[in-house]
Amino acid sequence: MSENRKLAAILAADVVGYSRLASADEERTLARLRTLRSDLIDPIIAVHNGRVIKRTGDGALVEFRSVVDAVRCAVEIQNGMVERNAGVRQDRRIEFRIGIHLGDVVEESDGDLMGDGVNIASRLEGVAAPGAICLSEDAYRQVKARLDLSVSDLGSTQLKNIAEPIRVYSLQVGAKAAATLETATSRPAAAAPPKLSIAVLPFANMSGDAEQDYFADGISEDIITALSKLSQLFVIARNSSFTFKGQNVHVQEVGAKLGVRHVLEGSVRKSGNRVRITAQLIDAISGGHLWAERFDRDLTDIFAVQDDVTQQIVGALALNLTDGDRQRLAPERPRNAEAYDCFLRGRELWHRLTKETNVAARDLLQRAIELDPNFAAAHAFLALTHGLDYLNRWSASPPESMAQAEEVATRAVTLDDSDPWAHWALAMAKLYTRRHDGAIDEAERAIVLNPNFAEGHFSLGEALYYSGRSEEALESFARGQTLNPYFPDVLLHFQALASFQLRRYEEAIDLLLQRLARNAVTDVSRALLAASYGHLGRLEEARAAWQEVLRVNPDFSLEYRRKVLPYKNPADFEPMVDGLRKAGIVQ
Repeated sequence: MSENRKLAAILAADVVGYSRLASADEERTLARLRTLRSDLIDPIIAVHNGRVIKRTGDGALVEFRSVVDAVRCAVEIQNGMVERNAGVRQDRRIEFRIGIHLGDVVEESDGDLMGDGVNIASRLEGVAAPGAICLSEDAYRQVKARLDLSVSDLGSTQLKNIAEPIRVYSLQVGAKAAATLETATSRPAAAAPPKLSIAVLPFANMSGDAEQDYFADGISEDIITALSKLSQLFVIARNSSFTFKGQNVHVQEVGAKLGVRHVLEGSVRKSGNRVRITAQLIDAISGGHLWAERFDRDLTDIFAVQDDVTQQIVGALALNLTDGDRQRLAPERPRNAEAYDCFLRGRELWHRLTKETNVAARDLLQRAIELDPNFAAAHAFLALTHGLDYLNRWSASPPESMAQAEEVATRAVTLDDSDPWAHWALAMAKLYTRRHDGAIDEAERAIVLNPNFAEGHFSLGEALYYSGRSEEALESFARGQTLNPYFPDVLLHFQALASFQLRRYEEAIDLLLQRLARNAVTDVSRALLAASYGHLGRLEEARAAWQEVLRVNPDFSLEYRRKVLPYKNPADFEPMVDGLRKAGIVQ
C-alpha cells in the first residue's frame, strides 16, 4: 500500500510544569484547562483553519495549511494566555510552550500524522521558554518576510532523538512584544484577523420607505450566503453582522469587534421596477477601499447584480476558485420575481423568532411556493417555521408541526440538494424524531455545502450532544461561536449541557451564569444550574437556584423534559435528576 505523504505545518503545544500544577490541585487544573480549550484555544484554532491531530492531557498537535496560519494561531493563543494569567499568582499560572515546523509527514487512514515533521515540532516545543514559540528554520523561512515580532536566533540546536541539529528561532510574544503578521501597524497580534475574512454589513435602505428594509436586508443576506460557501474565506454570520444595522460605525471598529480583515457595505434604492445598488469592499485595518461600484438595473436583474458583487469580491481578494466553488456560487434561482419578494419578506420575519412573526412568515413562504413550486429555499424556510412551532409549543399539535417540518424539508432537499438551509432544516427534523445518525449526516452535509454556516455547526453540536458525544459537540459549538461572535444565548446552555454530561460541573456553572446574565427568564438553565450545584455538594446554592426555576416557571416539569428531549440514550437525562436529588430537591 502506498504512503500518503505531504508537506504540512505542524504546531505542538503543552503546559509548562503540568505535573506540578496537577499535584497541587488536579481537579481545578483540569477544569481550567478544559475552559481554556473551549473558550480560547479551540476557537482560535478553528479561525485559522487548524486541524487537531492529537490531544494529550496537557497539550495538542495541530495541522495547518500554512505556516502563516500556524504562527498567527500560536501568537493569538500566547497573547490570550497573558490576559488570562493577569492577576494570577505565578505558581498557579497555566503557561504554554509551542513549537512549529514545516516538514514531511505521513497521513494514516484515520487522519493521524506521523514522521519527522511531527517529531521535530514536538521537540521544538520542548526547548521553548514559557509563553514563547519556537520555529524551525524551514518554518521561519516561510514567514520572516511578513513577520513583525521580536525574534531571537537560538542557532543550531540538537533536539532530542533528532539526528541532525536544527536551527531554531524563538518568538517572544505577549505584552512586551505585541505585533502582527502581514501588517506594519501597531495593532496587537492577538487581534490580527485572518487575511481572507469578511463581514457583510446590512445594506442601507435608501428608498425613503422603511417598509423596504426587508429588501435591502435580503440582498445583504444573499451575498453572505454566497460568500459563505467558499471554504477559503472566513465569513461572519448574518446574526453578528446585522447587530450593526442602523449604527454609525467605522469599518475599523467593525473589523475589530468581529475579527475580520475586510468589510462589505452598501446601499439599496428600490423604485418601481428599478433598483440601484452600491457596494464597496474596505480593508478594515487600513480603512482603504479595495473595490467600489454602482449598479442600476431592473428588478428582474437582481440576481445578476448579486452575482456581480460576489465575483468582484472574489477578484479583489484574489481567491483561487475551484470548479466546485464556481458551481456553488451559481445556485438555482427562483423564476418568479413576486415569489422572490414573498420569500425575502418571509425569511426576514422568520429571523424575528416570535409566534406572531412566525405565522406571518409561513403565509408569505407558502405564497412564494404557490407562485414558484420549485423554489427550494422557500421550502427550506417554510420547514423552519414548522420547526419553530414544535420547539416552542406554539401550535395546537407540536408532533404534527414536526411531521410537517420534515415533509417540507425533504421536499426542499429533493428540489435542491446543494441548499445548506434545506439540509439544516432536515437535520433538526431528524434529531427531534430521534434519528440521530441521520441528523448528524444532514448537519455535516450542510457544513460541507457552506463551511461558514454557523447554524449548521450549532445544529451538528446539538445532534452530537444528544447522541452522547459531548467532546465533539463542544468542538462544533466553538466553531459556530467563532463564526457568529454575537451568538444567541441558548448556545451557552448547550455548551453547559455538554460540560455537565462530561461531569465538568464548574465549567457548566460558569456557562450557565453567563447565560443568566443575558437571559434572566430561562427556567431550563436555572434547573441545570441547580443540578450542577447539587453534584458539587453546594446544596444551599442548588436550592436557591431551584426556587428561581419555580419563580420563573411554576409549571416546570422534569417529566415533560424527560419525554421530549431527544436523547439517543434516555439514561443521559438522569444525571440532571441525580444532581437535584443530591440537593434534596426531588425524591
